[in-house]
Amino acid sequence: MSEPPPSPPQPTKIDAAAERAVARAEAAATRRRWITLAEILAIAGVIIAGLTLWNNWSERRDDEAARQAEQAEQAHAATIVSLIATRTNDGTALALEDPGHRIQSMDFTFPAALDLPVRNTVVDTRIESSWFADKLLALTDGGGDEVEGRLPVLITSDYWAGDQHRTDAAIYDIVWRTEGRVLRGRTLRLKGLVLRERTDSPARLNALWAREKPAS
Repeated sequence: MSEPPPSPPQPTKIDAAAERAVARAEAAATRRRWITLAEILAIAGVIIAGLTLWNNWSERRDDEAARQAEQAEQAHAATIVSLIATRTNDGTALALEDPGHRIQSMDFTFPAALDLPVRNTVVDTRIESSWFADKLLALTDGGGDEVEGRLPVLITSDYWAGDQHRTDAAIYDIVWRTEGRVLRGRTLRLKGLVLRERTDSPARLNALWAREKPAS
């Protein structure tokens, strides 16, 4: 007669304690994993919040810089003189004005090669063709009666903006034309004024005239 199979070993108190210890360790490890994940999410949230704050500050800074630059540009534009010329006396003179500023006086500097004195006008700001007509007629003598050209001139305007005294300098082209007259030779008429460059450099004025002067 065969013997019955041996019965499985019964768990001992030590085995049960070991199982409980393993279970507690696994539970603790699970809790640690959840704590670590929560910490990572919290740190990520802090980083995102910091980046958002920095981005908002950077945008405000850029907007403020752009606003200040625009205000500075507007303030600078308000100080610039832009002359408008009106022909008077049958083209023998140009009356000058700037709608944005009440100009008190002007200095007119001509290219050094023409050997012309600096002209100054006070209140009655105008250009007279008689200041340089003889020079231009001499340069164009021997050709046709009708010749057109440009004469660069450095104009320095003196004015007040509120309680601040200001000056503005720029090179303008005086557009001129010669015409023939019966029995009286030729005459010079002024057609208008064109802004050339915003500079106060006499050297630049002379260089421009070297290009613009009529060929002799």
